[in-house]
Amino acid sequence: MKIKAFKAALPHTIPIAIGFLFLGMSYGFYMRSNGFSFVYPMLMSMFIFAGSMEFVTVNLLMSAFNPVAAFFLTLMVNARHLFYGISMLDKYKNVGWKKPYLIFGLCDESFTINCSVTPPPDVDKGWFMFFVTLLNQSYWVIGATLGALLGYIIHFNTKGIEFVMTALFVVMFINQWEETKEHKSALIGLGASVFCLLLFGSSNFIIPAMALIILMFTLIRDRKEAK
Repeated sequence: MKIKAFKAALPHTIPIAIGFLFLGMSYGFYMRSNGFSFVYPMLMSMFIFAGSMEFVTVNLLMSAFNPVAAFFLTLMVNARHLFYGISMLDKYKNVGWKKPYLIFGLCDESFTINCSVTPPPDVDKGWFMFFVTLLNQSYWVIGATLGALLGYIIHFNTKGIEFVMTALFVVMFINQWEETKEHKSALIGLGASVFCLLLFGSSNFIIPAMALIILMFTLIRDRKEAK
């Protein structure tokens, strides 16, 4: 059962592996260029596992200790995971002890695969989602650790390297756009985000944008059910 689930999950994570290894290495380089040991990115990628927040954490570690500001900053950066979690409530039912790890390891890429891919009939759904999540995190941990280790011997200007996470999200959006014929959801997401960005500013738009997107999707669903 486990071997079948692993074999079924692996092909879906290979594209993520390529991206995560390079992104993780850039994060490791970034940490090392700021004077941190390779242990920091290795452990942070294990226990935080939130790419955008890990880049932001570099500045938090180098600034004055302010746990309240760090908490709200983390909430803003990763607010989208609140909505991911809500949408995965049904998916994560009846998966046993694997559920806590699936919740912890939920990232954009694992969410995309587990939400859109139906495992083969002879593959256990819980184990499939578990290996998708575990493999994706493993790629990130390996990349971050390797990048930090290479940072001891390779030195270059890392200014702007944190933009790689934004680039990854753009690539994921383009791929999903090309794979689907119906673009209404994507356009709603873009429109709501731009509207909230203009209204609330770049530092405060994430949560209002997510709330607006959920509201618009709910209205659309109710209208379809009414028809």
